[in-house]
Amino acid sequence: MHKIIKVILSQEAEEVYTYLNQQASHSKNEDMILRAIHHKIALIKANIHHGNPIAKRLIPKEYKKKYRVTNLFRVELPRFWRMLYTLTEGESEIEIIAFVLDVIDHKRYDKKFGYRKR
Repeated sequence: MHKIIKVILSQEAEEVYTYLNQQASHSKNEDMILRAIHHKIALIKANIHHGNPIAKRLIPKEYKKKYRVTNLFRVELPRFWRMLYTLTEGESEIEIIAFVLDVIDHKRYDKKFGYRKR
């Protein structure tokens, strides 16, 4: 039985995606990040474990609280951006949801995970 993989964006990820879409036509950076997101989503659909798993103890509390996240994967994007997603069961047994929680730059990523500048 073949499972269907759906990729859904959280409201936060959707806002960043919309912003990148609006800027892409006149910004090489935004266009590059947007194209990378499309490419990474295709890779996730082909292999749900494409991203790097993040240790459960490192999953930000806000994700656990807001989305009841129990697993988290990180995908690297150009210019040190990151895309974070979790896997959940879909509505049927043949569906898996890759729920993109965030598309963030390096500075916000470090802050979210509590990393400090050296």
